Formats: sequence, structure tokens, C-alpha cells
Amino acid sequence: MSTLPGFALVVLLLTAASAAANGLALKKDVELAGSAAAGKAGPLFVTADRIESTAANVIEASGRVEARQAGQNFFANWLRYDTTLSLVEARGQVRLEQAALQVAGDALKLNLNDYSGGLTQPVYRFPSQQGRGGADHIEFIDENHFKLQDATYTTCPTGNDDWFLKVSDLDIDRTRNVGTARHASLRFLGVPILYTPWADFPLSDARKTGVLAPTFGTTERSGLDILVPYYLNLAPNYDATLYPRLLSKRGIQLGGEFRYLLNDMHGENRLEYLPNDNEANRSRWSVALNNTYRLSANTQAGMLFNQTSDDDYFRDLSNLISITSLSHLNREAWVTTQHAAWNAELRAQSFQTLQDSTATPIAEPYARLPQARLGVLQTFGRGLEFRLDSEATRFAHSDPAKTEGTRVLAYPTLRLPLSNSFGFLTPQVGWHSSYYALDDDALTKQRITRNVPIFSLDSGVAFDRPFRFAGQDYEQTLEPRAYYVYAPYRNQDAIPVFDTALQDFSYAQMFTENQFIGGDRVNDANQLTLAVTSRFTEAASGLERLQFTLGQRYYFSTQQVRLPGATLRTSNATDLLAAVSGQITRDWRIDTAWQYDTQNGTTIRQNLGASYRPGPGRSLNFGYRFIDQTTEQVDLSAQWPLARRWYGMFRYNYSFQDDKLVEGLAGLEYNGGCWAVRGVFQRLATKENQSTDAFFIQLELSGMGRIGANPLDVLKQSVPGYRPSNEILQTP
Repeated sequence: MSTLPGFALVVLLLTAASAAANGLALKKDVELAGSAAAGKAGPLFVTADRIESTAANVIEASGRVEARQAGQNFFANWLRYDTTLSLVEARGQVRLEQAALQVAGDALKLNLNDYSGGLTQPVYRFPSQQGRGGADHIEFIDENHFKLQDATYTTCPTGNDDWFLKVSDLDIDRTRNVGTARHASLRFLGVPILYTPWADFPLSDARKTGVLAPTFGTTERSGLDILVPYYLNLAPNYDATLYPRLLSKRGIQLGGEFRYLLNDMHGENRLEYLPNDNEANRSRWSVALNNTYRLSANTQAGMLFNQTSDDDYFRDLSNLISITSLSHLNREAWVTTQHAAWNAELRAQSFQTLQDSTATPIAEPYARLPQARLGVLQTFGRGLEFRLDSEATRFAHSDPAKTEGTRVLAYPTLRLPLSNSFGFLTPQVGWHSSYYALDDDALTKQRITRNVPIFSLDSGVAFDRPFRFAGQDYEQTLEPRAYYVYAPYRNQDAIPVFDTALQDFSYAQMFTENQFIGGDRVNDANQLTLAVTSRFTEAASGLERLQFTLGQRYYFSTQQVRLPGATLRTSNATDLLAAVSGQITRDWRIDTAWQYDTQNGTTIRQNLGASYRPGPGRSLNFGYRFIDQTTEQVDLSAQWPLARRWYGMFRYNYSFQDDKLVEGLAGLEYNGGCWAVRGVFQRLATKENQSTDAFFIQLELSGMGRIGANPLDVLKQSVPGYRPSNEILQTP
């Protein structure tokens, strides 16, 4: 972490200057033979039009002077070496060359005893980093200390000074690997945009305490948003960042993050506090703790704790839809151990529920205080597998009207997978056993037991055939699959619902024993799932061009187990599921899914997705999502070149069901070769009947960093396939 990272590159110039002087023992070797073999410790070989001794212990070379040593070359029009004083002087088109550095100047004077001296009017270039600059003078104090006066640095090509750093005085201390700049300014298109009277920075990749690049932007709900992080390099394996944040409508927010990485533990912990929010008229805060500890080779422990002061904290202060849409914040502590044949876990967990509106409150989940789990997996002869999944959980709730109690589950199964090259057959039998001790009042408990035997049989075959299409070889597969489940009915109406819900109907759900997720309901089943998948792949590359899937579940008995308030199934089959996906051409990819009610002849759910990406910076995405009675949305997004070096980005996500914009985004990005600027406007639905606007503008200087509000996270999340322009265009 550095205050002005571009200055760190100047040290390469100074390193080369001292190294060139370090071995000036003049020898004549017309062929320059042996230089590379001798290595850096070898002698310096010199050629010139004229080499002579002008006085005792004084050697002069003139006319196309070339001094070469392994890894570096030295050129000048004239050179004088006084062996008594160990003084080297060079004038006229002085030039030093190394693999990582090229530097030229007018005159060099260097004492080889204490490495004091100077180089006037240096101009330097770093070929690998494409950085260059100059200075009025370099003063060599000793072998590890240097000073530059009126130095500049830029990554722009020669003849282009769109941006550059200008420093009045720059001190380099290679002993501590620290540079110190005084009166440093950043100039962009001839205009000074940043200034600091003093700054220090590391000369290597090592992290260093200091101010990081600030970010700024504006949002409708908070006004002008300026964040200035301060990094604290406390030790090689732990650090901290303080980030005061100015919100013009709300006040000053203080934040801090502490990270550590030790042999047996690691974690990230963050705290934010906004005193006296001017808009909300209260203080606001958030805490996020995440720590993991290794107790042994097989055992770990950890904790998560997330808490905010109020329901609207993220909606008011964040601009990422993944954060503003959070409903439950997790808080848990756990210990887990993993072994070859068994695993165990002990966990305590609760949640903070962030309400969206009082009209439609979000149900608060039960707390698990605590939960213990044990799993066993053992394989016997001929592949027979024994598996045990068990748990014991104490459920608690803040609402006194909610039933509390303890649940104990055990589900042992025997499974025999049989397979060969063209198919598989997997019978499984299990016994799902449950025990509940429910709190009726402070003194009594209601006890309930439930035992359900479950049998399932999974089977499938695979056929394949080669074929040729449009001059290319392909392979098509046909993969039918049948899955049967039987579980007798058990009355479960007296059992409360602690953590159970109906699984979302999908292709994967059709191949599960229980349509409920959680342990409070085990469905009665006498059902058969039939499905078929066909894949089209390129024979040479194995790339899957297209995949078709069709599946449906059939019931041989009526449904009796349900969740409270849910309606029982009346049909003898589920909806028909169909899906088509694949990279149909080099540029086009499609992903579609369709759920069709065969009994009523209506579409229940439909997802249509397509993307067109003919090259970097060219991305078009289309999505349509429909769920009967609840959801109908269209989602369009794109990044596309508008003109040379200009790119446009947008997203339009609209809900027809709610008649509102879920997210809208429009942005422009221009790449100037050695810099890029991007501006983004975003409108985001943060709450029922509520949205917020945000504006981001950022200047990115190649090799220096970014200045301004950071829209990259927003763009990458909102526009699939988005790439920054500096990753697309090659800097000239």
C-alpha cells in the first residue's frame, strides 16, 4: 500500500546509477569478450575512439565511449577516471541501459569511495512498466541515499504528457526502502488535480502505512460521498484500515477494518459508526466479524457476527443490490471436525432480520441454541454404502407466541451403487426417525415421535452417436433417467415448523426423496420421475454446444403431508420441466428453462437468457423471468464500443408485476491510452416503493491507481461480461 505508488519506480533509476559506477575499472577489449560470462562481479570493458592517460593515475576516453558489464551498458561522448581520487566524470549524451531501465543525462560526477556525486538533467524510462520521467538533478548522498530535484513521472508514451506526477524534492532511502516526496502534485490534461505537501511511500512491494487513494461520488439519499482510507501496516501478517467517510446529507461516518493471518487462525473484522445521522436523526452503526481458528489437523472453530443499528442501514448507505437486498444477517459460532469415515459439528446460530416494510413483515427465523450434528459414511464390500445423518437442535424464538423446543433427527441409509460403461442402477433404503420435545409451558413438554421408512431407486443409461454437421464432427448423447421413491404417510400436523420450507420445484428437486427442505416434514411418496437429456458436443474439443433436458414426476397416490396453510396437490403429475442451454456459436450462448402446467395448459415459470459476446468489450445480455402470479421481469444489459476508445454500458431491469424499475444503469468509458475515465449513473430499488440514485466518476491512471468513486464492482455485477477498457486496449 503506498501513498503515491508511481514514485516507487524512481528507485530503479538510482539503483542503475550506482551499479554502473560500482565497477569502473577501465580495460580495453575490442571484442568485449567474456563480459557476460564474468557476471556482475566482473570487470568493466571500455571501447572508445580514443583512450589515453593524460596524467598520473588519470585515464580519459573520448569519442563514442562504450562501457559494458554483464546486465548493463554505459555510453558517453567523454569520460575521465582519476584512480587516485576514485572519481569518475562523464559528459555528452551520457546514457545507462539495463533490462529494466534506460536513463540519459548531460553530465555525471561520481566518487567511487563513498558514492557521492550527481547526474544532471536525467531522463529515464522503464520498458517493462512503460513508465518514464525526468528531473533537473540527482544528488547521490551515499550508496543508499539519493535526492532528486524537480522530478516527474508518467506512464504515457513519449510525446504524450496527458498526466504526470511532479515532485519538488524526492528523497530515496534504500536502507529502509522508503521514499519521501515534498510538494507533490498530480497534473491531468495540464490541470493540477491533486496536491500533497508531504508523502512517503515504499520502494518495494512491501505494504506501508499511509493514506490510500480517496474515492468520491454522489447518491440521492446521502449526497456527496467522499471516503479517504488510511492504511496501517501493523505487521507482515496483520493490518488495519481506517476509512472516514463524508456524507454531505448525513454527516461523517467512521469505519475500520482489521485483518490477520496467523498459523492457526485468520479473520476479517469491520466496524462502522455514523453519529447523529442528519437524515435519520439518530446514530447508526454496523458490525461484521468473521474469524476462523484451526484447533487441530481435522478440527476448526469459527464465528460470524453481523449486526446493524436499523433495518435501512444498507439500503441508505450502500449502492450494491446484493447488499441492499439483504434480509437476514447471520450470527453464529461453530466447531467442526472432519475425518475419513465421520464428521461432527456443534453450532449456535441466530439472525437479525431487516424488515422492508411494516405492511409485509419478513418472518424472523428460529435461533439454533445450539445444534449438534453427526455424520457417518462407511463403505463395505461390493460398494455397499452406509450413511448416517443425525442432529439435535434446540430452537428458540424472540416471539413468545412461537413454539419452542428440541428436535432430534436420525436418518441411516444403505445404498448400493451399481454401474458400468453405459448406465447405472442405485437402490437405497433408509429409516427417517425424529423426536420432538416441545415447550407447552414452563413446566411441561409435549413429546412427539415420527418414523418413516424410505425406499428409492435411481437408474439411467447413456447412448451416444457421432454425426457430422456443417463440415465438423460432433457427438450426440441420449441420457434417459428414471427415479422412484416410496415413503408411507405419517400424520405430522402436530409437529411445528422450525426451519422447514417447500423446496423450489426444479430439475434437481425432482431427483430428491423429500420435497421439503429442513427436518420438520417428510413427504409421503409413491412417485416416479422420468427425464431425458441430450447433449451435442464437438468431437475435437469436447465443447458442449447444446443441451436439451425434459423431465416430469408422476404420482401414484394423493398427497397428505403439507405445511400449515398450504394446499394439497390434486394432480397426478408435476409440471413439465424443459431446459435448453449451450454455447451454440463462438459468440452466442443461450440458457432457457420452462415449467409448464400440463393439466391446465399454462406456463407456470419461464426463464429466457441469451448473451452475445463477439469479443472483449462487446457484450449483450438479455433475460426474461416469469413466475405465475408473482414475478415478471425483463433484464437487458450491455457493454459496447461507441467510437474509437469510447465504450457505453447500460442495464435495464424492470418488473412488470410491480410496475417499477428494479435497477437502471447508464455509463460511458473513455480510454486515453495511458489513462481511462468512466462515469456511471445508477438507479436502484432499495425498498418497497423506494429507490435511490447514485453517480460514479473515476479516473484511472495506468501504473498509478484510480481516483474517484469506484464503479467497477457495480459494473461487473450489473453487466455480465463487462471488462474495463484498459484490459481491452493495448497501451500504445
